[in-house]
Amino acid sequence: MIPVTKTFFPPIEEYNAQVQRIWENQWLTNRGALVLELEEKLKEYLSVSNIIIMNNGTIPIQIALKILGNNSEIITTPFSYVATTAAIVWENCTPVFVDIHPDYLTIDETKIEAAITPRTKAILATHVFGNPCHIEAIKAIAQKHNLKVIYDAAHAFGVTYQGKSIFEYGDVSTCSFHATKLFHTGEGGAVFCNDSILRDKLFYSHNFGHNGPHEFHRLGINGKISELQAAMGLAVFPHMGEIIAGRKKVVEYYNANLDFTKLSKIKIRENTQWNYSYYPVVFETETKLLEVQKALNEQQIFPRRYFYPSLNTVNYVNSNEMKVSESVASRILCLPLYMNLDLSSVTNIINICNLINN
Repeated sequence: MIPVTKTFFPPIEEYNAQVQRIWENQWLTNRGALVLELEEKLKEYLSVSNIIIMNNGTIPIQIALKILGNNSEIITTPFSYVATTAAIVWENCTPVFVDIHPDYLTIDETKIEAAITPRTKAILATHVFGNPCHIEAIKAIAQKHNLKVIYDAAHAFGVTYQGKSIFEYGDVSTCSFHATKLFHTGEGGAVFCNDSILRDKLFYSHNFGHNGPHEFHRLGINGKISELQAAMGLAVFPHMGEIIAGRKKVVEYYNANLDFTKLSKIKIRENTQWNYSYYPVVFETETKLLEVQKALNEQQIFPRRYFYPSLNTVNYVNSNEMKVSESVASRILCLPLYMNLDLSSVTNIINICNLINN
């Protein structure tokens, strides 16, 4: 079976060595030595000024919305994983959708201002498949209208834009370290923030508001990551070079051999160093997508329809039609991509796509 992705498992002895440290320290959670070490390694690797790692990739978004949203309207994209919209609704805010760019698949920055109302407090945009939004335009709009910017950068580990980490942009950026992601801790995530006051609010909020054992700075919840999760991250971390190189090889093989006559791929924004996190292709029709998906499934190959359906259509939001997002969501398919996917299997996937799609 060939799934859409595979979790990278580090050599068991390397994970066990990290777990042994936990037993020696007798410390399982509450920001132990492994969590602190992982944060420092990631700060250096990503070239970021700060990082708070958490127990998943959704909690950072929820905390940011709790602090910055204040039961307001949040301008967002309909083309993302459902957690982006769900977090807005969960925090008693109202998602206001703006359609996406048909090539980059990120929020269409030219349509944001028309969606702003007196109730708008923030823009929550997704760097889709690790492809950066139009950061400069969004920043200008936010400054003009006194809005905060939160980036859902769940897919963007290691991405740089204009020579800087993608996590250095916006008031808050978040990332997922879920098992399916490029870098993972099994379950986990992180938040990034360059403003020291806001960063402290984010930190206290993920630790029940604690400032030491007996003082509380603010309302908080439990967003802490455990030492066991950090152990996985520390075991995965040394292999990032080979993980990215292996995925890049597969992406380049797809690029060289797929027939793009009736197929299109995502356009990576200029001045971006991408991370090869996904391989989405867009078919001319949903019917053709379903034919290709069926043919692949019959060969025990399982691509996935990221992101379907368009989030403006889920049953707990009220929204206008989003023509581009709804169209793309119905026609996009992520082909299998992971580090050790052999090229003979990729050739088979390509042959099926090329045959059925023409």
